[in-house]
Amino acid sequence: MTTKPRIAIVIGSTRPGRYADKAAGWMLKQTQARNDIEAELVDLRDHPMPFFDEKGPPMSTPSENAEALRWQKTLARYDGFVFVVAEYNSSITGALKNALDQAYKEWGRKPFTAIGYGGAGAARAIEHLRQITSALRMVSTAPTINIGGADFMLTSPMGANKPIEDIEAHLLASTKSALDELVWWAHATMAAKAAEASKRRDPNELAA
Repeated sequence: MTTKPRIAIVIGSTRPGRYADKAAGWMLKQTQARNDIEAELVDLRDHPMPFFDEKGPPMSTPSENAEALRWQKTLARYDGFVFVVAEYNSSITGALKNALDQAYKEWGRKPFTAIGYGGAGAARAIEHLRQITSALRMVSTAPTINIGGADFMLTSPMGANKPIEDIEAHLLASTKSALDELVWWAHATMAAKAAEASKRRDPNELAA
């Protein structure tokens, strides 16, 4: 029986009054409507890490900070990610950048998609996210969900603050494409890692 990928919906903003709660809650409902995925919310507010101050990068130096270690343990449980992305000055939030920097192997060879929001649907921030995650050896899937322009103002506290369900007809097609792609890549990377682990355990393969 095929194992369902475990996906973390990472809420990438920590400020009061954030729009991210709407976007994350709606994405969780979309994953719950599918039978090929298991998803949970992971809120950066619950992981109060300091700005990165370790003796070296996680790529080569074990972390010492207790919150960073707890964050790494959390990430290790998941097979892929949906990042909830706010756009700050054409990039991602400082909180999300710091969270990305606080781990390495726990991100590696795992796929992600994103739901972004803002005037331009966080398109620029998501492109910057792709550049950052390439250094973490993550798999950036092509489709994303973008809430921008009139849709953002209609549902944002800065505008009419309507429920996100009022615009979901504009989001459902891109959401299905994004989650379909995420699930495909999650299965592909899970299978590749399982085969690699099996090969390491097989003494015949090691002797060959």
